Amino acid sequence: MARTNLFGLDLPGLEAFFTEIGEKPFRARQVLQWIHQYRVTDFNEMTNLSKSLRQTLLDKASLALPEVLEEHVSTDGTRKWIIRLDGGNAIETVYIPENDRGTLCVSSQVGCALACTFCSTAQQGFNRNLDASEIIGQLWIANEYLGKDPKGKRVVTNVVMMGMGEPLANYKNVISAMNLMRDDLAYGISWRRVTLSTSGMVPMIDKLREDCHVSLAVSLHAANDKLRDEIIPLNKKYPIAVLLEACHRYVAGHKSRHITIEYVMLAGINDSEQDAKDVMRILKGLPTKINLIPFNPFPGTNYICSSRNVINRFKQQLLDGGYVATIRKTRGDDIVAACGQLAGEVEDKTRRTQRLNEKEAAVI
Repeated sequence: MARTNLFGLDLPGLEAFFTEIGEKPFRARQVLQWIHQYRVTDFNEMTNLSKSLRQTLLDKASLALPEVLEEHVSTDGTRKWIIRLDGGNAIETVYIPENDRGTLCVSSQVGCALACTFCSTAQQGFNRNLDASEIIGQLWIANEYLGKDPKGKRVVTNVVMMGMGEPLANYKNVISAMNLMRDDLAYGISWRRVTLSTSGMVPMIDKLREDCHVSLAVSLHAANDKLRDEIIPLNKKYPIAVLLEACHRYVAGHKSRHITIEYVMLAGINDSEQDAKDVMRILKGLPTKINLIPFNPFPGTNYICSSRNVINRFKQQLLDGGYVATIRKTRGDDIVAACGQLAGEVEDKTRRTQRLNEKEAAVI
């Protein structure tokens, strides 16, 4: 019988496991701390467990982590880990250090099925969802590689589910991983510092509101359906009005909640003064912070990043209109770790890469 990998189990999952093997549920709290706070992966080193329980765990459970294939360090301090999975796949995880925080960008899928045109991950096609152990394993690995600073402070203070994949398309496993991120017996990260980014899976946004209290970011990138259909094909299923209604529901009844609106700046596509006016019009009444993202190029793209002057003008229009607006710093571009550039190694089951190559060959 296959052993259960305990890495991906949140507290309710671990309690169910211990009940199933005839042990008291409180053992889950002990093991949770050993795994995620003390980073112990050998059951024999869990010294407050009895010898008989340790032997049972050796027989019936495992602590299996994904393997780091490569580590790349940028001149600006950004780190990227390429993490090997089964089947010839690999994902990418990025750590971004700043003066007041350390942010880990975590992947949720091998590739992505949504085909957003501005994103390198989407061009790789899709293979599978990550299981919960592979998602939380990225945070475990980052803590292991980074350790603590000399003053003993936590190095990873923020987690963003903005790496490879659409998190809400892998709902169950992402929720289990985020529960572990927030659990005081595991990583104890505040809900304000755990952010899930979605391209707009409306039913799952509503479900998330009920199931897991975290910050929400929405990839908007256009203020009208015609353009957003081209940039984010999912918009054809959940158009802007429907998406923004879900955003209003997400913040309803929570005075401290707001939605981060992500808006990639594409030259001549979505960066005009009228575009800025349209963004303000459709977001009226929604508590938001608008994050303008300079487009980061990748092989095969036809998009060009808006100029710095245009991005600054766009930001100023939003500020003058009473909106909170920031420009995301481009970090890690020398190691291809910037926003929208994560590609990994994907055994593409969707054949998207093959079709793109055939299309380019036909043009040539």
